[in-house]
Amino acid sequence: MKKSIFYSLVGGLVALSGCNDYLEQAVDQRTQLDSVEKVSELLTTAYPQADYATFTEAMSDLALDKGNTSGAVVDERNRNPYFFQDVQSKAQGSPDNYWNACYAAIAATNHALEAIENAPDQAAYNAQKGEALVARAYAHFMLVTLFAKAYDPATAAANPGIPYVTAPEKVVLGQYDRGTVASVYQQIEADLTTGIPLLNNNSYRVTKYHFNTAAAHAFASRFYLFKREYQKVVDHANQVFAGGNIEPNLRPWVSVYSNLTANEGLALYTQASENANLLLVETQSLWARNAARYRFGFATPIVNALFRSNNVTGARWVQPLYTQGTDHWLVLKFREHFVRTDPNAEIGFPYTIFPLFTAEEVLFNRAEAYLGLNQLPEARADLTMYARNRIENYNATTHAITDAKLRTYYGTSDPRQGLLLALLDFKAAEFVQEGMRWFDILRHNLTVTHTTSDGQTYVLTPDDPRRVVQIPQEATLAGIARNPR
Repeated sequence: MKKSIFYSLVGGLVALSGCNDYLEQAVDQRTQLDSVEKVSELLTTAYPQADYATFTEAMSDLALDKGNTSGAVVDERNRNPYFFQDVQSKAQGSPDNYWNACYAAIAATNHALEAIENAPDQAAYNAQKGEALVARAYAHFMLVTLFAKAYDPATAAANPGIPYVTAPEKVVLGQYDRGTVASVYQQIEADLTTGIPLLNNNSYRVTKYHFNTAAAHAFASRFYLFKREYQKVVDHANQVFAGGNIEPNLRPWVSVYSNLTANEGLALYTQASENANLLLVETQSLWARNAARYRFGFATPIVNALFRSNNVTGARWVQPLYTQGTDHWLVLKFREHFVRTDPNAEIGFPYTIFPLFTAEEVLFNRAEAYLGLNQLPEARADLTMYARNRIENYNATTHAITDAKLRTYYGTSDPRQGLLLALLDFKAAEFVQEGMRWFDILRHNLTVTHTTSDGQTYVLTPDDPRRVVQIPQEATLAGIARNPR
């Protein structure tokens, strides 16, 4: 079935030639989507098989210019985002590659849904329909988050969104409308809320590589956090684990990870057996190979700020760190899997497994929602829960997150603001080298300042149009307007 991935012209894949009759044929004439098993197999391609971390991490405030250090990797996909410039490359790790991968995933969901609609016994496909709808919602959510302005209830109805594609393509160079951020969010919510009740974890052979119910509720908690519907964030976060009990599923950094060898740590972080991992995806990516050595990335000053200095609790986080030469810091998260195309040659494709949703994100989403609901004790309890699992020899009295500590550490007498700043700091440390920081920068309108090794400064303010990633040039052939610059 992997030969039957259906690509969308919206994704910039405009090399198709021929006529409408060609598009009406299955990609692989041997494959007809006429059984639950075949539709399930198609849905293994319903997830964006590309990484966004390469460009979002470089755009964020967790990247610094390391200069011409020995072994530094200089690449447009890492360099241009650091300077807030559009990336021209279409290779793995580029925005264009991620756009194409999202629409390829969406095309797979639409073909699955069409097959289900035409099936004589649609009820037999309920689980597959649920997965297709939630996966379609997720891919569109990632697209609208990166390639359109961040959701704001006051402006969402006026800001251009991204095409929400709900049917397989039947014509060459079909035309698409971007709609608005508000209309895209409405369609995401419709797919998400319709799809979740249909999910059935028993329909998957390897649950963590599909939208299982826990991952779907985790996605919903992220979606409603962006939408600022905070009670729904809490409601969905509490449905990820039985009884809303997140703590037993957090990564055991103190008791386990800190005692592992480098190879053991790299092997464990993205394993399906790790309770904290809710949804995983395997992608062609050089991230595992180059994350530490990219010139614009995780450098010593950030290491010192996140892990070698006391945080607001008065302690430091447990975080095993390694280097690959001068100033090339590595967090033990990603391990490359290299697939040779020729067993007798050293050529092939590098793959990296990425966690798309984790227990830690669910905890942080819930904590931020509590702050949005002005439920400060609940938010403080969630941050305390995180801290006691990330501080060695945690002491409930010594390491308590008090108003006095928030005031001293962040210079604010507003406990809510102090807790929010603490939460964002906790997340920055937890998700470093995963590209996740960029989403907080978007949602909270944070300014990013990048400085070069020779002292030049580049500033990205909240109203800077370059915060919105550029849409691929080829998409204009489908009538899609590009973002202003």
